[in-house]
Amino acid sequence: MKKIFISLFFIILVSLNFTQDYQKLFLHANSIRSVEEMNSLIRILNTATKTSENLSILCQSLTELANWGIKDESERIKTYEKAIEYGKKAVKLNPKSYYANYVTGTAIGRLAQFKGIIESLFMLGDFDKYLKKALELNPNYSYTYIALGMRYRDVPWPLNNMNKSEEYLKKALELNPKYSNIHYELGILYEKINKKDLAKKEFEKVLTMDFHPDWIAQGKETIELVKLELKKLNEN
Repeated sequence: MKKIFISLFFIILVSLNFTQDYQKLFLHANSIRSVEEMNSLIRILNTATKTSENLSILCQSLTELANWGIKDESERIKTYEKAIEYGKKAVKLNPKSYYANYVTGTAIGRLAQFKGIIESLFMLGDFDKYLKKALELNPNYSYTYIALGMRYRDVPWPLNNMNKSEEYLKKALELNPKYSNIHYELGILYEKINKKDLAKKEFEKVLTMDFHPDWIAQGKETIELVKLELKKLNEN
């Protein structure tokens, strides 16, 4: 009954033109990590006009659903692959869309993370191509810097670059200072390069911040991760 109600609610919102802003529907579903709402939005987008923007939102919706809403490994892989397919179509329709390039790159990055180091190295070129194009098209979008910061931190040597990672993450923080997860990612970076005092400072900062309205569930999850990292640092 709950699933039926949510589906009807989403359909009514769109059909009555109460809101045609699929992005807002995505942000709400993603913020609270509602599988039902995200699946409803995906169904709506699958029947919507195939514009670059709609396909981009569909790509990001599928990527986030795979990140936190799907447990079966084979299903997650299929969902990431579908997201990439829609993302590439969005870029083809509008190559100058920073958003289309960003969501396509992040979908590729998520699939690469999930598949492991060896396979991910073969996907790195595509990831870089889309994310760097997104950055070129919009140098003020903080999430592109976050994705690139994590890329340069997490890939193996000689493809990593901790200085670049720090540069990108600090720029993201400058653009989006209320997003606590950037402090967490910086903390992981500093921990990785053995700057434990700086790592501790970043982790402790997370505990003092309110949740970003677009990332409430993630914020709660990050609090628990930060507590584990601080415990580990204090024990060493």
